Amino acid sequence: METAEDRYDRLTDRVAALYDEGLQPVALDLLDAADPDLEPWAAELAHLRACLLGSLHETAEALTTLQQASAKGAWWAEEILTDDGDLAALQYLPAFQQILETSRARRVTSVDPPLVQLPQGSSDPAQAGGTEADRRLCGVVVALHGAGQRAGHAMRDWAGVLELGYALVGVESSQLMSPMYRTWPDPELARKDIAWALAQLPEELRGLPLIAAGFSAGGRVALDWALTGQPERAAGVVVLAPALRELPAEAQLPLSPASILVGTEDDLLEVVEEAAAQLTAFGLSIDKLPALGHQIPADLTDHLRALLPGTTR
Repeated sequence: METAEDRYDRLTDRVAALYDEGLQPVALDLLDAADPDLEPWAAELAHLRACLLGSLHETAEALTTLQQASAKGAWWAEEILTDDGDLAALQYLPAFQQILETSRARRVTSVDPPLVQLPQGSSDPAQAGGTEADRRLCGVVVALHGAGQRAGHAMRDWAGVLELGYALVGVESSQLMSPMYRTWPDPELARKDIAWALAQLPEELRGLPLIAAGFSAGGRVALDWALTGQPERAAGVVVLAPALRELPAEAQLPLSPASILVGTEDDLLEVVEEAAAQLTAFGLSIDKLPALGHQIPADLTDHLRALLPGTTR
């Protein structure tokens, strides 16, 4: 059954596509007609609307949008508002500065337990059905969500590892950029989030090989984790379209698997290619997926089946 979060994701994906096509008025109409069930994302939708208006040089309307949302309790991380070129014309307005001040006072972090799922038949070694070998876990895939997503997205996107004999753990960032928008801007906080999540794992998963995985911003963090060995040694890494920034000078090796998947139509392909020499020196392979944009490929499980070692299912 489709959830409100599913509808929010679909709406924002469509708005982003329209923005890229220069069809901001159409995107604004979609936001105006948004489902009332999307009220929990009011701050995020107001920011989208303000950016669309700002890109059309509708400065007063953009400011009013943010003011109205702020009056109802919305807030945004300062960099979300000050680093966005679409909002540049608002930067020195006293009313905009008041929004920033109010947002600073309201900003919070939120730490939630990791989501954990075991392959069918693996949770209780004594349960009937299958042999002991069938129930043996190959390892634990620890999946990190992309910007604007939550741990549930990672559990959905990487669920294919369950049929390959791996447990799946979804880690949620504590770093909120607005009330419902999580991402991983601070590497040290990201490591703390991962460390805390690993400390919550059930006993049956402790000591198993850890495979760092992630998409986009989560892919960057997963790669950093695997290469640095912080906060805990990872056996391997598989990331999709990592939003790379600075890479570590040295890597904790070996890693198996050690793979980066990126679409040929993904804007982040250029970033990955620019870092290709250093990535391959670390032993990472770069697999380009034809005709794929910045999204999870429908056949991700097939790629994982080829990459993950020791699969039993």
